[in-house]
Amino acid sequence: MKILVLNASPVKNGTVHTLLKAATEELAQEVDVEWVKVNDLEMANCVACMACRKKGECVLNKDDAHRVGRKMREADALLVGTPAYWGNMTAPLKCLFDRNVPVFLDESGGGFPKGRQKGKKAGLVTSCAAPWPFNFIFAESRGALRSVKKVLSGGGYRIAGTVTCAGSKGVKSVTDKLKRKAAAMGKKLTTGNGGQR
Repeated sequence: MKILVLNASPVKNGTVHTLLKAATEELAQEVDVEWVKVNDLEMANCVACMACRKKGECVLNKDDAHRVGRKMREADALLVGTPAYWGNMTAPLKCLFDRNVPVFLDESGGGFPKGRQKGKKAGLVTSCAAPWPFNFIFAESRGALRSVKKVLSGGGYRIAGTVTCAGSKGVKSVTDKLKRKAAAMGKKLTTGNGGQR
């Protein structure tokens, strides 16, 4: 089994990285875990040409978006981490998803698109500077989770779980409770048919 970790935080060894690491630490002995630092990718922005819908792949010049798109296709599960930016995912993660619509959706048959990753699982991690409960009241964490879930659920992934760290601004370490929650979510990526749409 292969799990692809998409770390969309620009902060080295920050909250998102720590939670993703907690989710995969125990799994690394049993499964193949590969990390992608989304903010380090060199990729052009989507130009909304819609040609990828017919071609099955982005038609822009080959770059890291193509390379990571292939990795997403090949992985058995995804683990995605992003800080909340204005109630959304980070811009580089959104760009990566925008450039890889055909990885997630099959629009070849006309009518309503079908998810190409049906049966696969995904886990989500987010952090937010706003403290609890304001991170959810003002839709900061909730918005970031919703935007990533929209992409993954559209692609057919089953969401195995989410972990949110609120009030992360100035926090020096992640609580053991959150690390345990992340580890439990990571295990769900490799077991049974659990998860939610």
